[in-house]
Amino acid sequence: MSTTSNVPAVAAEAVLAPSQVMPENADTVQGWDFDHGCSLDELLSSFLHTGFQATAFGRAVNEVNRMLDWRLSDEPLADDQSTADRDSVRTKIFLGFTSNLISSGVREHIRYLVQHSMVDVLVTTAGGVEEDLIKCLGPTYTGDFHLRGADLRKKGLNRVGNLLVPNSNYCAFEDWIMPVLDAMKREQDDEGARWTPSKVVARLGKEINDERSVCYWAWKNGIPIFCPALTDGSIGDMLFFHSYKNPGLIIDIVDDIRQMNDSAMKAAPRKTGIIILGGGVAKHHICNANLMRNGADFAVFLNTAQEFDGSDSGAQPDEAVSWGKIRADAHPVKVSGDATILFPLLVSQTFAKRCKSNQQNGMAHADSDV
Repeated sequence: MSTTSNVPAVAAEAVLAPSQVMPENADTVQGWDFDHGCSLDELLSSFLHTGFQATAFGRAVNEVNRMLDWRLSDEPLADDQSTADRDSVRTKIFLGFTSNLISSGVREHIRYLVQHSMVDVLVTTAGGVEEDLIKCLGPTYTGDFHLRGADLRKKGLNRVGNLLVPNSNYCAFEDWIMPVLDAMKREQDDEGARWTPSKVVARLGKEINDERSVCYWAWKNGIPIFCPALTDGSIGDMLFFHSYKNPGLIIDIVDDIRQMNDSAMKAAPRKTGIIILGGGVAKHHICNANLMRNGADFAVFLNTAQEFDGSDSGAQPDEAVSWGKIRADAHPVKVSGDATILFPLLVSQTFAKRCKSNQQNGMAHADSDV
């Protein structure tokens, strides 16, 4: 006999409505059982079935691996295409990040990707460039979110969240960059050099000559760093001071927008993938470039921004689909959370595994040649 026989019909209908039968292949929620060990890989693999942002993270891992796995040989062969080297044509990956992540230890994860040429185009803000260079000249320290600004000001310390950057670092940066700007000005006047933000960043990466630097490895590996807001930071301050000391240096933003948009528009036959940490200029610049090719094929966003205020930073991927910045048949993922936690975990389950595998295969090939 049903236990609900004495329940008023209106309540039974409201509370105990019959369930639709779930598909046989429906995913069930299942967290990791630590009785089976504490392997990081197995724990992170279980996130896909954990729920909430853990499931979003699991989907982000799958999406990044899809963009890394794709090869032109996966696509039907067009009449005008050769079968040669189709396995070597891979996704063109755009990585965008905000400056606070370079201030943090995420800098080392980005440097790793650039050093091993695992991404193709970088976009960041002025701080994302200068903080990378400044860290080669002096360290950033961990502090506390609640340290009083007035007290720090008296001590010559600048707070970035719970990080501290001494004023002396910026003084060292001025001493280092001014001769570089002087040299660029001479090359402009004497040799007709035309500077763009990306060429400036490449030159700074060359001059810093430090393997800890993202900019250094980007220059060394020929990976462009686009920075449309180059003047919005300490670099802007230095350019401002330089305009009084040695006026006339010209930086052309128009040529860079041509290069940036061309990098997406002319990517074919390659697919494009976008990974964006944070929002603002770094996010929009990459998405807008991919508009020029009717949208990116793969997309992962990691940020804490919300969509209620209509900002592009908080916009869900589907909003970018409406603009043609992500393809309508793509499977984009947004994970809401702190990239200082999420990105290293994401790299560990995607890029790092491939890099390790490639290194092991290379060693195996070397051993076989002996």
